[in-house]
Amino acid sequence: MKTAVFVAWVACYVSALLVARRMWTGKYIRSPLARALFVSMVSEGETEGLETHEWYSCSPDMLAEDLQPLFIQSYMDQDTQAFLRRSEEKSSWLFTQLYHSFISTVFSPIISRTSINGFLGRGSMFVFSRDQFRRLLKISPDWKGHRLLDLGAGDGGVTDVMGSHFREVYATEVSTPMKWHLHKKNYRVLSLDGWQDAGFQYDLISCLNLLDRCDQPLALLRDIRRSLVPGTGRLLLAAVVPFQPYVEVGGKWERPKEYLKVKGKTWEEQVTSLSSQVFQEVGFEVEAVTRLPYLCEGDMYKDYYMLDDAVFVLKPLE
Repeated sequence: MKTAVFVAWVACYVSALLVARRMWTGKYIRSPLARALFVSMVSEGETEGLETHEWYSCSPDMLAEDLQPLFIQSYMDQDTQAFLRRSEEKSSWLFTQLYHSFISTVFSPIISRTSINGFLGRGSMFVFSRDQFRRLLKISPDWKGHRLLDLGAGDGGVTDVMGSHFREVYATEVSTPMKWHLHKKNYRVLSLDGWQDAGFQYDLISCLNLLDRCDQPLALLRDIRRSLVPGTGRLLLAAVVPFQPYVEVGGKWERPKEYLKVKGKTWEEQVTSLSSQVFQEVGFEVEAVTRLPYLCEGDMYKDYYMLDDAVFVLKPLE
């Protein structure tokens, strides 16, 4: 009897997932109306026909006057297209996605989503390609720096893009399964409280999509500034726009202790606000800025997910 009940439960669960998959990937979600509703949060994985150029669009004349010459126009390139194709392919692996969905459903009440993704080896992120990274920092393909620190490195996918340009690569990460991935890649994983006092400074610190999930973002930026090599050290920072900060505390989402009030409704207005009201307050000036899609591998419901990013190269003020 127990076996029959369990089999029936599994059958119902799989059927529900298949129905949801059909709902989200059927013809209706690909209609112009649905696409308009969801384009700010998610892409359905069809690179043909999607207005992907909007992912990179900016009206420089709407930026602050001092930011206008610093904006770098980015475009869809081969590395980005390759990531989207891989995401679409993985999303079509039905039995793998069913297994992932089952594990996530069972363990999500007790384990963070990040750790579940790390254990399953899914949910990789894409912020910029190698070429986009080099254009932002204005470096050549054979340029080499000394030390890189990637804060909140995840599985190291984005770290790989930057790491080839540095002799020593350091990282921090909260999730234990994600740390396993970083160790496998031979990156030096530092403690969350130890990277500021490691006894040396960094040529580049990356802080990618952490500022809106940090309880004390201003304190973090000040620690980063002190940890950069004087004169030549740079901060590479990505922030999701619109900027909506909150932190997870005991399974609940709460307002951070240091709440950054970023003004404006458009991408350009919020980028200007971040530059003048946040970065300057802690001693940084913008050296370059671009707009890029913040992409994440999808699941059985969607091929991939997308948010709008503003990516800055920040220089410490003297």
